[in-house]
Amino acid sequence: MRRGMRAEAARFEKYLGLLGKAIGHADRREPLRAYLTGLLLSGERKSVEPMAAKIDPRNVSVRHQSMHHFVAQAPWNEGRVLEVASEYALEQMERHGPVAAWVVDDTGIPKKGSHSVGVARQYCGVLGKTANCQVAVTISLVNNAMSIPCAYRLYLPQEWAVPSVPRREAQIPSEIRFQTKWEIALKEIDRLLGLELPRAPVVADAGYGVITKFREGIIARGLSYAVGISKETKVWSPGQQPLAARRWKGVGRPPKLLRRGPEHHPLTVLDLAKRLAPTAFMTIRWREGTRGQMTSRFALRRVRPAHRDYWRSMPHDEEWLVIEWPAGELEPTKYWLATVPASAAPEEIVRLIKIRWRIERDFQELKDEIGLDHYEGRNWRGFHHHGVLIIAAYAFLAAERARLSPPEPLAFLHPAHLPRGFHPRGAADAS
Repeated sequence: MRRGMRAEAARFEKYLGLLGKAIGHADRREPLRAYLTGLLLSGERKSVEPMAAKIDPRNVSVRHQSMHHFVAQAPWNEGRVLEVASEYALEQMERHGPVAAWVVDDTGIPKKGSHSVGVARQYCGVLGKTANCQVAVTISLVNNAMSIPCAYRLYLPQEWAVPSVPRREAQIPSEIRFQTKWEIALKEIDRLLGLELPRAPVVADAGYGVITKFREGIIARGLSYAVGISKETKVWSPGQQPLAARRWKGVGRPPKLLRRGPEHHPLTVLDLAKRLAPTAFMTIRWREGTRGQMTSRFALRRVRPAHRDYWRSMPHDEEWLVIEWPAGELEPTKYWLATVPASAAPEEIVRLIKIRWRIERDFQELKDEIGLDHYEGRNWRGFHHHGVLIIAAYAFLAAERARLSPPEPLAFLHPAHLPRGFHPRGAADAS
């Protein structure tokens, strides 16, 4: 074995030791080793039975039973495992620069059946349409070199949040109630803040950014944000704000609420963009892509959000409005609000709002290469245990790649062959 491979193997053993302490009981450490090794081995299918066949081809049934119990029933704390994994990768990540953003997103896992926990007809980003799927809310720490998923929580549609036979069969804890995706995200942000991870602006797409309470929740936690919004979002034109409260006439309580008027009102960001002169837009490059430089036309203006400010006594603070209007398009394609400092350079802001590309690519790898969407169990605990173990495997890979320049494939976990004639019972479209 080459020296580099021995070093990689030694680091993997050390990593397993750290995770083993997090899962507690010593009897769980061998299934942990088997599960992570199975995830890191090559192969198209990363459900339990095919992995068991690769890990222990002479004792597939026994190994399968052990690994299945470990992932679906054993009561270890997935939050602690996630914490250890993210800390391990973060050490290597920060060698390439500080954390640039906390990216909030959700990832869809298509399902054919309706019995797996949380499955419902809902929007699935992977498919780009409404379909039967599970959706997990995620938060990743990101910089220009890599990303680390640090939160992974299943979104339960409302039909799963009430007492029912499917809920009981999926073994959903009684304390779990319906929460919107943005509420789950804020709860996970609170958990990460409690771990004292490096703070950075929160970045999210318009699915989260259009929710005023989500943006306010980030500000209340002392964080800045750069989030997508819809073209219907209303803001005050640069330099404008609501009218002050009416003058008190000496009768009743003094008026406190801000006002609008027939000639003094906010605009949608689309209308504001169309009023800007062509010279307001500048071409900005944010990264080098596989097809060359990624560039587009942007306008950045300081504005005040207008959401229900007529119920406020003070206007919203100024924020950056970022408008992307690519050449040749009839109107802008995307909009963002950002509370980063007013002194921030336009190029810095654009790079921040575009940093989501990295987690989109990484989650594709989590699914295609490591098996995030291959789990065939149906219960709450198994869904989260499998997802966290996937992230733990990915964290090790990411840390190893961060040690190399340029990154190279890992070779110390060699491909394993399935036993002759083996046919797993699972299928890619299992419910």
